[in-house]
Amino acid sequence: MGAEPYGGAMDAPPSPCTGVCTIDPASTLCQGCARTLTEITAWYRAGPAEKQAILVRCKKRLASGSKAS
Repeated sequence: MGAEPYGGAMDAPPSPCTGVCTIDPASTLCQGCARTLTEITAWYRAGPAEKQAILVRCKKRLASGSKAS
């Protein structure tokens, strides 16, 4: 992988959805992908840069243990 994720800035990253679409009431995060409801609903209209930003936030949540369990 190069300096730019997913092959370049113009390439849209794939959805992080894992098919475990359950929102944890305490954290308000999806138990499968660690996205908020706002991020989930924004995904399909978001451009590649915003999708990448969502993925970065999810990765940070997962790394910090903020994901609902």
